[in-house]
Amino acid sequence: MEKKEYILNLSCVDRVGIVAAVTGSMAELGLFVLELSQFSDPSTEKFFMRIHFETTKEVTEKAIVKNFSCISENFHMSWDLRAIHFRPKVILMVSKHSHCLNDLLHRWSTGNLPIEIAAVVSNHEDLKKMASWYEVPFHHLPVTFETKKEQEKILFQLVEKKGVDLIVLARYMQILSDELCQKMSGKIINIHHSFLPSFKGAKPYHQAYERGVKIIGATAHYVTADLDEGPIIDQETKRVRHDQSPNELVRMGQDVECQVLARAVKWHVEQRVIINNHKTVVFN
Repeated sequence: MEKKEYILNLSCVDRVGIVAAVTGSMAELGLFVLELSQFSDPSTEKFFMRIHFETTKEVTEKAIVKNFSCISENFHMSWDLRAIHFRPKVILMVSKHSHCLNDLLHRWSTGNLPIEIAAVVSNHEDLKKMASWYEVPFHHLPVTFETKKEQEKILFQLVEKKGVDLIVLARYMQILSDELCQKMSGKIINIHHSFLPSFKGAKPYHQAYERGVKIIGATAHYVTADLDEGPIIDQETKRVRHDQSPNELVRMGQDVECQVLARAVKWHVEQRVIINNHKTVVFN
Protein backbone atom coordinates (compact mmCIF):
# COMPACT_ATOMS: atom_id res chain seq x y z
CA MET A 1 0.00 0.00 0.00
CA GLU A 2 1.42 3.35 -1.10
CA LYS A 3 2.32 5.81 1.65
CA LYS A 4 1.80 9.53 1.19
CA GLU A 5 3.70 12.28 3.00
CA TYR A 6 2.43 15.72 4.00
CA ILE A 7 3.54 18.87 5.79
CA LEU A 8 1.13 20.56 8.19
CA ASN A 9 1.84 24.10 9.43
CA LEU A 10 -0.29 25.79 12.06
CA SER A 11 -0.38 28.78 14.38
CA CYS A 12 -2.82 30.03 16.99
CA VAL A 13 -3.06 31.76 20.34
CA ASP A 14 -1.04 29.70 22.80
CA ARG A 15 -2.97 27.60 25.33
CA VAL A 16 -2.90 24.24 27.06
CA GLY A 17 -3.76 21.13 25.04
CA ILE A 18 -2.80 22.09 21.49
CA VAL A 19 -0.14 19.42 20.97
CA ALA A 20 -2.30 16.71 22.53
CA ALA A 21 -5.29 17.66 20.38
CA VAL A 22 -3.31 17.76 17.13
CA THR A 23 -1.29 14.59 17.61
CA GLY A 24 -4.30 12.80 19.06
CA SER A 25 -6.40 13.55 15.99
CA MET A 26 -3.56 12.33 13.77
CA ALA A 27 -3.29 9.10 15.75
CA GLU A 28 -7.02 8.50 15.26
CA LEU A 29 -6.47 8.48 11.50
CA GLY A 30 -3.38 6.30 11.74
CA LEU A 31 -0.99 9.03 10.60
CA PHE A 32 2.69 8.50 11.43
CA VAL A 33 4.67 11.56 12.55
CA LEU A 34 8.12 11.74 10.92
CA GLU A 35 9.19 15.13 12.27
CA LEU A 36 7.56 17.61 14.63
CA SER A 37 8.77 21.11 15.53
CA GLN A 38 6.98 23.55 17.81
CA PHE A 39 7.52 26.96 19.37
CA SER A 40 5.65 29.07 21.91
CA ASP A 41 6.44 32.78 21.61
CA PRO A 42 5.94 34.58 24.93
CA SER A 43 6.24 37.99 23.26
CA THR A 44 3.22 37.43 21.00
CA GLU A 45 1.52 34.68 23.06
CA LYS A 46 1.24 32.56 19.92
CA PHE A 47 1.97 28.89 19.26
CA PHE A 48 3.56 27.51 16.07
CA MET A 49 3.95 23.96 14.82
CA ARG A 50 5.27 22.15 11.74
CA ILE A 51 4.54 18.44 11.34
CA HIS A 52 5.91 16.14 8.65
CA PHE A 53 3.85 12.96 8.58
CA GLU A 54 2.88 10.02 6.41
CA THR A 55 -0.25 7.95 6.01
CA THR A 56 0.10 4.37 7.23
CA LYS A 57 -3.14 3.24 5.63
CA GLU A 58 -5.38 4.33 2.78
CA VAL A 59 -6.40 7.78 4.02
CA THR A 60 -7.38 10.49 1.57
CA GLU A 61 -6.29 14.10 1.84
CA LYS A 62 -9.96 15.03 2.10
CA ALA A 63 -10.28 12.85 5.22
CA ILE A 64 -7.19 14.48 6.77
CA VAL A 65 -8.56 17.98 6.11
CA LYS A 66 -11.98 17.08 7.52
CA ASN A 67 -10.46 15.55 10.66
CA PHE A 68 -8.14 18.50 11.29
CA SER A 69 -10.79 21.14 10.55
CA CYS A 70 -12.55 20.27 13.81
CA ILE A 71 -9.33 20.81 15.78
CA SER A 72 -8.55 24.08 14.03
CA GLU A 73 -12.01 25.47 14.76
CA ASN A 74 -11.66 24.69 18.47
CA PHE A 75 -8.32 26.49 18.69
CA HIS A 76 -9.02 29.18 16.04
CA MET A 77 -5.93 28.12 14.09
CA SER A 78 -4.40 29.35 10.87
CA TRP A 79 -3.11 26.28 9.07
CA ASP A 80 -1.87 24.92 5.76
CA LEU A 81 -1.55 21.34 4.51
CA ARG A 82 0.66 20.41 1.54
CA ALA A 83 1.76 17.12 0.02
CA ILE A 84 5.52 16.67 0.43
CA HIS A 85 6.05 16.56 -3.35
CA PHE A 86 4.11 19.77 -4.03
CA ARG A 87 6.13 22.15 -6.20
CA PRO A 88 4.96 25.78 -5.89
CA LYS A 89 4.92 27.90 -9.03
CA VAL A 90 7.37 30.78 -8.81
CA ILE A 91 8.04 33.97 -10.76
CA LEU A 92 11.62 35.27 -10.57
CA MET A 93 11.94 39.04 -10.97
CA VAL A 94 15.27 40.66 -11.81
CA SER A 95 16.74 43.86 -13.24
CA LYS A 96 20.36 43.75 -14.48
CA HIS A 97 22.39 41.96 -11.78
CA SER A 98 22.50 38.31 -12.81
CA HIS A 99 24.06 36.48 -9.84
CA CYS A 100 20.93 35.66 -7.84
CA LEU A 101 18.89 34.76 -10.91
CA ASN A 102 21.60 32.46 -12.28
CA ASP A 103 22.03 30.80 -8.89
CA LEU A 104 18.31 30.08 -8.47
CA LEU A 105 17.94 28.84 -12.05
CA HIS A 106 20.92 26.52 -11.59
CA ARG A 107 19.63 25.11 -8.30
CA TRP A 108 16.20 24.58 -9.86
CA SER A 109 17.56 22.95 -13.05
CA THR A 110 19.69 20.50 -11.04
CA GLY A 111 16.78 19.51 -8.80
CA ASN A 112 18.17 21.15 -5.67
CA LEU A 113 15.38 23.71 -5.36
CA PRO A 114 11.88 22.13 -5.21
CA ILE A 115 9.97 24.71 -7.25
CA GLU A 116 8.42 25.14 -10.67
CA ILE A 117 9.62 28.33 -12.34
CA ALA A 118 6.70 29.80 -14.25
CA ALA A 119 8.56 32.80 -15.68
CA VAL A 120 11.35 35.33 -15.37
CA VAL A 121 10.10 38.92 -15.33
CA SER A 122 12.38 41.91 -15.77
CA ASN A 123 12.23 45.63 -16.37
CA HIS A 124 15.25 45.21 -18.68
CA GLU A 125 16.12 42.76 -21.46
CA ASP A 126 19.72 42.12 -20.35
CA LEU A 127 19.01 38.67 -18.87
CA LYS A 128 16.63 37.38 -21.54
CA LYS A 129 19.40 35.19 -22.98
CA MET A 130 20.03 33.60 -19.58
CA ALA A 131 16.36 32.73 -19.13
CA SER A 132 16.23 31.31 -22.66
CA TRP A 133 19.27 29.10 -21.95
CA TYR A 134 17.33 27.53 -19.07
CA GLU A 135 14.23 27.36 -21.32
CA VAL A 136 12.20 29.56 -18.97
CA PRO A 137 9.65 32.07 -20.39
CA PHE A 138 10.93 35.66 -20.19
CA HIS A 139 8.63 38.67 -19.87
CA HIS A 140 10.00 42.16 -20.42
CA LEU A 141 7.97 44.73 -18.48
CA PRO A 142 9.83 48.05 -18.68
CA VAL A 143 8.94 50.35 -15.80
CA THR A 144 8.70 54.12 -15.81
CA PHE A 145 6.73 56.43 -13.55
CA GLU A 146 4.00 56.56 -16.19
CA THR A 147 3.87 52.78 -16.89
CA LYS A 148 4.45 51.36 -13.38
CA LYS A 149 0.78 50.86 -12.50
CA GLU A 150 -0.05 49.23 -15.83
CA GLN A 151 2.99 46.94 -15.72
CA GLU A 152 2.09 45.73 -12.23
CA LYS A 153 -1.40 44.99 -13.52
CA ILE A 154 0.14 42.83 -16.27
CA LEU A 155 2.38 41.16 -13.69
CA PHE A 156 -0.58 40.26 -11.47
CA GLN A 157 -2.48 38.94 -14.49
CA LEU A 158 0.51 36.67 -15.13
CA VAL A 159 0.39 35.54 -11.49
CA GLU A 160 -3.28 34.62 -11.78
CA LYS A 161 -2.98 33.02 -15.23
CA LYS A 162 -0.12 30.73 -14.21
CA GLY A 163 -1.36 30.08 -10.68
CA VAL A 164 1.80 31.51 -9.13
CA ASP A 165 2.37 30.79 -5.43
CA LEU A 166 5.49 32.90 -4.86
CA ILE A 167 7.36 35.86 -6.34
CA VAL A 168 11.11 36.06 -5.72
CA LEU A 169 12.87 39.39 -6.21
CA ALA A 170 16.30 38.21 -7.35
CA ARG A 171 17.81 41.72 -7.31
CA TYR A 172 14.79 43.43 -8.84
CA MET A 173 15.57 47.13 -8.49
CA GLN A 174 12.04 48.51 -8.46
CA ILE A 175 9.77 49.24 -5.51
CA LEU A 176 6.51 47.30 -5.64
CA SER A 177 3.28 49.15 -4.94
CA ASP A 178 1.44 48.83 -1.62
CA GLU A 179 -1.47 47.28 -3.52
CA LEU A 180 0.64 44.45 -4.96
CA CYS A 181 2.35 43.86 -1.61
CA GLN A 182 -1.04 43.47 0.03
CA LYS A 183 -2.39 41.16 -2.67
CA MET A 184 0.68 38.92 -2.38
CA SER A 185 1.22 39.25 1.37
CA GLY A 186 3.58 36.54 2.60
CA LYS A 187 4.22 35.46 -0.99
CA ILE A 188 7.03 37.81 -2.08
CA ILE A 189 10.64 37.29 -0.97
CA ASN A 190 13.35 39.91 -1.47
CA ILE A 191 17.13 39.93 -1.03
CA HIS A 192 19.21 42.98 -0.18
CA HIS A 193 22.61 43.83 1.24
CA SER A 194 22.53 44.29 5.00
CA PHE A 195 24.02 47.78 4.81
CA LEU A 196 20.52 49.22 4.64
CA PRO A 197 19.66 51.73 5.88
CA SER A 198 23.27 52.84 6.56
CA PHE A 199 24.37 52.75 2.92
CA LYS A 200 21.44 53.54 0.65
CA GLY A 201 21.48 54.25 -3.05
CA ALA A 202 24.04 53.34 -5.67
CA LYS A 203 27.19 51.31 -4.99
CA PRO A 204 26.57 50.36 -1.34
CA TYR A 205 29.68 48.16 -1.25
CA HIS A 206 31.81 51.08 -2.35
CA GLN A 207 30.22 53.25 0.34
CA ALA A 208 30.96 50.51 2.87
CA TYR A 209 34.58 50.36 1.70
CA GLU A 210 34.97 54.11 2.15
CA ARG A 211 33.70 53.76 5.73
CA GLY A 212 36.01 50.83 6.45
CA VAL A 213 33.35 48.29 7.41
CA LYS A 214 34.49 45.04 9.01
CA ILE A 215 31.40 42.96 8.19
CA ILE A 216 29.25 42.71 5.08
CA GLY A 217 26.16 40.60 4.63
CA ALA A 218 22.73 40.02 3.15
CA THR A 219 19.15 39.73 4.34
CA ALA A 220 16.23 37.80 2.82
CA HIS A 221 12.80 38.95 3.92
CA TYR A 222 9.14 38.99 2.98
CA VAL A 223 8.06 42.12 1.14
CA THR A 224 5.59 44.48 2.77
CA ALA A 225 4.44 48.02 2.10
CA ASP A 226 7.16 49.18 4.51
CA LEU A 227 10.27 49.27 2.32
CA ASP A 228 12.89 46.67 3.36
CA GLU A 229 11.20 46.20 6.73
CA GLY A 230 9.28 42.96 6.11
CA PRO A 231 9.67 39.85 8.32
CA ILE A 232 13.23 38.50 8.05
CA ILE A 233 13.70 34.89 6.90
CA ASP A 234 17.49 34.56 6.82
CA GLN A 235 20.70 36.58 7.18
CA GLU A 236 24.41 35.97 6.87
CA THR A 237 27.57 38.03 7.30
CA LYS A 238 31.20 37.82 6.18
CA ARG A 239 34.18 39.52 7.81
CA VAL A 240 36.08 42.09 5.76
CA ARG A 241 39.80 42.87 5.91
CA HIS A 242 41.25 46.34 5.55
CA ASP A 243 43.20 45.32 2.42
CA GLN A 244 40.21 44.14 0.39
CA SER A 245 39.10 46.32 -2.52
CA PRO A 246 35.55 47.48 -3.32
CA ASN A 247 35.38 44.94 -6.16
CA GLU A 248 36.32 42.13 -3.76
CA LEU A 249 33.56 43.29 -1.42
CA VAL A 250 31.11 43.20 -4.31
CA ARG A 251 32.08 39.60 -5.17
CA MET A 252 31.85 38.53 -1.53
CA GLY A 253 28.52 40.29 -1.14
CA GLN A 254 27.05 38.68 -4.25
CA ASP A 255 28.05 35.21 -3.02
CA VAL A 256 26.35 35.86 0.32
CA GLU A 257 23.23 37.23 -1.39
CA CYS A 258 22.92 34.07 -3.51
CA GLN A 259 23.28 31.75 -0.52
CA VAL A 260 20.87 33.66 1.72
CA LEU A 261 18.19 34.03 -0.96
CA ALA A 262 18.39 30.37 -1.96
CA ARG A 263 18.02 29.26 1.66
CA ALA A 264 15.07 31.57 2.21
CA VAL A 265 13.26 30.31 -0.88
CA LYS A 266 13.98 26.67 -0.01
CA TRP A 267 12.77 27.08 3.57
CA HIS A 268 9.62 28.86 2.35
CA VAL A 269 8.68 26.19 -0.18
CA GLU A 270 9.42 23.44 2.36
CA GLN A 271 6.95 25.20 4.68
CA ARG A 272 9.56 25.84 7.34
CA VAL A 273 8.69 29.53 7.70
CA ILE A 274 5.66 30.94 9.52
CA ILE A 275 5.11 34.69 9.81
CA ASN A 276 4.83 35.88 13.41
CA ASN A 277 3.65 39.50 13.27
CA HIS A 278 6.75 41.50 12.18
CA LYS A 279 9.13 38.52 12.43
CA THR A 280 9.21 34.85 11.48
CA VAL A 281 9.47 31.43 13.04
CA VAL A 282 11.84 29.29 10.97
CA PHE A 283 11.88 25.54 11.64
CA ASN A 284 15.17 24.79 9.87
